Amino acid sequence: MTSYAEKYRPKSYKELISQDQAAMEVQKFIKEFPKKKAILLHGVPGTGKTSLALAAAKENNMEIFELNSSDLRNRTKLEEILKPASEQQSLFKKGKILLMDEVDGVTGTDIGGVPELVRIIEKTSHPLILTGNDIWQSKFSKLRPKCKLVELKPLKIDTIARILKIVCEKEGIQENEHYLRQIAIKSQGDVRAALNDLQFHSASKGEDMEYLETRNQEQSIFNILKLIFQERQPFLNVFDNTSLSLDEILLWIEENIPREYQNQSLYNAFLALSNADKFRGRIYRQQFWRFLVYQGIFQSAGISFAKPQQTNKFTKYERPKRVLKIWLNNQKTVKKKTIAQKYAKLVHCSVKRAMKDFNLVKNFIKTSPKIQGQLKLNQEEIDFLGK
Repeated sequence: MTSYAEKYRPKSYKELISQDQAAMEVQKFIKEFPKKKAILLHGVPGTGKTSLALAAAKENNMEIFELNSSDLRNRTKLEEILKPASEQQSLFKKGKILLMDEVDGVTGTDIGGVPELVRIIEKTSHPLILTGNDIWQSKFSKLRPKCKLVELKPLKIDTIARILKIVCEKEGIQENEHYLRQIAIKSQGDVRAALNDLQFHSASKGEDMEYLETRNQEQSIFNILKLIFQERQPFLNVFDNTSLSLDEILLWIEENIPREYQNQSLYNAFLALSNADKFRGRIYRQQFWRFLVYQGIFQSAGISFAKPQQTNKFTKYERPKRVLKIWLNNQKTVKKKTIAQKYAKLVHCSVKRAMKDFNLVKNFIKTSPKIQGQLKLNQEEIDFLGK
């Protein structure tokens, strides 16, 4: 049985719903080739990335050579399959489009796929369309500048519900609008998942929507930062689909605000972040966990609306350096404590007293190899004493 997602896949730009801007960018890319040799369509699953590539080939009367990068996980495979395809002309149509689907699966090491993919892009004789979900991973740092980046946004609930209603009419399925809307809500912007759910539940005559669990589309921190910094919308639920805590996200935002904001916007963003940190402090001091919602508001919507308007650019986000400093400080404390424990055991005093007198005893321990031997210090502990 053909799936509804495949059966009703858009076959032209016109049939792609709510992705007009992305379709225009793809058409412009094909017309201007080889000004830019590759375009990278990115966004959450089920937004029409592959469908857009297929529609572009049909609209331009071009052959499409389709690959799935899960089958091309290393340089050897890329050389054997994609490289020849990127150099050969189409036999039956006026041109050729190379489609590499799910580029997330390509390896990123020096002996892996991404460096070779970059080289193929530089030499290709045909437009290369890549699709991916999370293209902000560090392994794509050299690939992104080689591509035109186009994001396909998740479809809105009302839009997905409308698509489901059209499919129901064509398939002769009798379902009420509330039922279809529940499927749309559960899909979280993934129209393919919504169509699959509709087909499954209509076939099983299911009426109870409780077992339609919300899909866990975990957001990477890079996607979250891009949404908050560039979209300028009240993203109150933006942290729902990530395993990171609000405190960890706060550190990421703190580190990367200066890369996105300037002047008054920079001031507004740090003011919002400081308010988030105030509520964070109250939560830990007074155990008022209901304040979590305010911390979340300030470090999502508060940061997002610090700018007068939304932007669309590539920014390289960095890991929070404060975490590294905390870790380094903790490492120092760990070494200090282990030395104090060994010293306390040798001289028969409390660890607390040894920690208190550490700066005093440190000087004669580090200058005496004999004492170091008696304490059984390892090389890392001896090096620590010399710092």
